[in-house]
Amino acid sequence: MSNHLLRSHAPISDAGWQLLDDEARERLTPALAARRLVDFSGPHGWQHSALNLGRVEQLSSAPCDGVSAMRRRVLPLAEVRAEFPVSRAELRDHDRGADDADLEPLDGAARRIAVAENKAVFHGWPDASIAGMTELTPHQLTLGSAPDKYPRPVAAAVELLLSSGVAGPYALALGSGQYKRVVQTAEGGGYPLLEHLRKITEGPIVWAPGVDGAVLVSQRGGDFLFESGQDLSIGYLDHDGDAVRLYLEQSFAFHVATAEAAVALGA
Repeated sequence: MSNHLLRSHAPISDAGWQLLDDEARERLTPALAARRLVDFSGPHGWQHSALNLGRVEQLSSAPCDGVSAMRRRVLPLAEVRAEFPVSRAELRDHDRGADDADLEPLDGAARRIAVAENKAVFHGWPDASIAGMTELTPHQLTLGSAPDKYPRPVAAAVELLLSSGVAGPYALALGSGQYKRVVQTAEGGGYPLLEHLRKITEGPIVWAPGVDGAVLVSQRGGDFLFESGQDLSIGYLDHDGDAVRLYLEQSFAFHVATAEAAVALGA
């Protein structure tokens, strides 16, 4: 664990840290949809600062005559942090053997940081120079509001990628509202809509909080890269007699190599 997280300074036992790490992992794993659907590189550590784009740009001048110069292009990693408090009384009760610690603030921070990651990857984050899938793809369709009608635009999205030479299988990332409608809907005859969509995409259907509508993504590989510096970790800020202030933090960059390998399905 990185020293900059200052975990050794926190008034938290080893068992308490294990509780917090386990809870964070349990909340984050299903919500981090973006990284499950793209190529993942890393984690490369807290000191890793940029993603190599493999390109250069010509400089207008050089240190002396007779010399030309170019500069490597990179994408700097962005750092994101979500702070939260934990009750010291709850941590002490856990050390005594309580198995129902109230960690709602941690759960909220995990959801916020997952939403931030998903939004950056799927919809972009201009201030961090991250262009998202739905910003760059030329393929724009409408999902609609009636869940029993979702198979038609999803099938159209698959056909669009196939006709563009983008092979499958394909994954479908559904925003929170759309995913809820899908899992609650049974089509005529009682056939689950979720299974119908899986047959169309031949890949996973994932819950993606922070996504507006849905995004169909090719799973062939090589089209999208999520580069992790420090992966999601809990760090220590400070404490008083009642609570310990902690944070979830990570650093990452995202790069689209093939914009045509995704279809935006607007809500």
